[in-house]
Amino acid sequence: MNTIVISAFVIGVACGLRAIVGLAALGWAANSEHLPLQGTWLSFLGKRITALILSFMALGELVTDKLPKTPSRLVPLQFGARLLMGATSGAAVGLSRGNTIVGLIAGIVGSVAGTYGGSKARAFAARSFGRDLPAALLEDVLAVALAFVALH
Repeated sequence: MNTIVISAFVIGVACGLRAIVGLAALGWAANSEHLPLQGTWLSFLGKRITALILSFMALGELVTDKLPKTPSRLVPLQFGARLLMGATSGAAVGLSRGNTIVGLIAGIVGSVAGTYGGSKARAFAARSFGRDLPAALLEDVLAVALAFVALH
């Protein structure tokens, strides 16, 4: 039970930092059968085409995040997307280990923590670096690393 909570929370945090990164990581984990989702309502995540599409979407998010017109992650639409991705990712982790609801809740809590914590940490890092780009790149690395750690 603890591994479900921890893994789902951490993948939720990754989704709070970068909405699609966690789901893309889940796609590859399910595709390689490291995350057993075969025969479940999330089995589509295990298809190679799904993992590829999610990866391209994640790369797009990594690029667009740096654009000056990109809205804050705290506006309702952005925040809602992060919650949805955290919930789905957490549910997938829970589903693969026999407790979907626990995974779903931990994923949502993680995505809230990642969204708010990431916003504060990035603002602090940007002030420390004197500009936003290094802080944003550091956040990208952290999101990918957390997604990897959550699934291994």
